[in-house]
Amino acid sequence: MTARRLLLLRHGQTSWNAEGRFQGQADIELDEVGTAQAEQAALQLRHEGITRLHSSDLLRTRQTVAAVEAVTGLTATLDKRFREISVGSWEGLTLAEVMAEDPTYLERENAGEDVRRSATGESLGEVADRFREALTEVAEDADDHDVVLVATHGLAARVGFAAFLGLDLVAARMFTGIRNCHWISLTRVGARWRVDGYNVGAGQQNLSGLVG
Repeated sequence: MTARRLLLLRHGQTSWNAEGRFQGQADIELDEVGTAQAEQAALQLRHEGITRLHSSDLLRTRQTVAAVEAVTGLTATLDKRFREISVGSWEGLTLAEVMAEDPTYLERENAGEDVRRSATGESLGEVADRFREALTEVAEDADDHDVVLVATHGLAARVGFAAFLGLDLVAARMFTGIRNCHWISLTRVGARWRVDGYNVGAGQQNLSGLVG
């Protein structure tokens, strides 16, 4: 069996998001804006016919998926593999502070190098591998009628869903970042998956987010 649809929801805003800090796997809670975003997203998502919920185990995703639990009556299954990229010693730093520590970071990143986020953090490839593994299990464990929502993180979702579709990191970088409490929608057509929504949010219809 395989799920009919997959929805990958980024968590709501945190204070570190608002301040432009590298968050990684630091367990930061939603701020007031993020809580409101989660509630608004849940109100729209209740019309999607969701039958199963999964989530990263970090607090900001658990708080986000709780809003969906409230409108669906479902309970989310937690999985560490849906966590955001670990940024190691960069946790809590701004981009300016990271650049002071590693002046070539952006240059290497923009050149297409899979830069490890600090000496103790992860690479994009490592995140893509664990996310793809988890999402594949979730999809294959579901029934043909199931609509599965996964509450997760922006960067992890972007590289992870691309890997799930068989795309490499070069292709993953073609997609824009996912905004807080926006989601990716995948629909199964036969044996293949189709991206029918990217960066979908409250009040929006499914729109392709593939950019050059």
